[in-house]
Amino acid sequence: MDVLVDNLDLYLSAFGQTILLFLVAAVGSLVLGTVLAALRVSPVPILRSFGSAYVTVFRNTPLTLVLFFFAFAYPRLELVDLSFFARASVGLILYTAAFVCEVVRSGINTVPVGQAEASRALGFGFGQTLTQVVLPQAVRSVVPPLTSVQIALLKNTTIASGFSVFQAGGIYAVLSEQGDNVFIGLLWVSLGFLILVAPLTLLQRRLENRWSVAR
Repeated sequence: MDVLVDNLDLYLSAFGQTILLFLVAAVGSLVLGTVLAALRVSPVPILRSFGSAYVTVFRNTPLTLVLFFFAFAYPRLELVDLSFFARASVGLILYTAAFVCEVVRSGINTVPVGQAEASRALGFGFGQTLTQVVLPQAVRSVVPPLTSVQIALLKNTTIASGFSVFQAGGIYAVLSEQGDNVFIGLLWVSLGFLILVAPLTLLQRRLENRWSVAR
C-alpha cells in the first residue's frame, strides 16, 4: 500500500491520461472504422479496393511501428504540428479502425440481402439503405465483438508510454527513478487496468445475452 499511497497523485494523473487517450481513440476509431466498413460494402469498385487495402495494411502492421512513425517520422514531414498525445491518438485511431471496420462489416453481412433489395425497390440510395436499414439491424451482432476491440484498444494505450506519452504504461519508469518497488507498482497498474476493463467486460456479456442473434 505504501507504493500506492506515496504515489497516489502519479497514479491518478497517469490513469487519467490513459482514460482520455482511450476515449479519444475509441470514438475516432469507431467513426473511421464505420466509414471504412461502408467503403468495403460500397457498390463502387475503387472504394471497395481502398477499404480492403487499408484494412490489409493496418491489420498486418505492428502497432509499435505505427506509433513509431507518428512519434519520430511524422515531424520530419513538416505538416501540422501535433503534440505527442495527439500523434499517439491518431496512430491508435488509424490502427484500431481497421479492426472496427471488419467487425462492422461482419455485422452488415448478418443482415439478410432481401432487406437491402427491398429498400432499393422503395427508391433508397446506398447511403440511405446503409444508415436507415442495414446498420440499425446490424447493431445487435456488432456491439459485443466491438466491445472486445475497445478492450484491446484500452490495453494498447500502454504502448504509447514508449513514445513520450505519459500514462499508466509509463508509471514504472517514474517509480524506478524514485527508487520505489517497481514490481509492487506494476501490480497496482495491473489492478487499475482490471478495474477499467471490468465494466467493458460486463457490458459485453450483458449485450451478448440481450442481443444474441439466433442462428
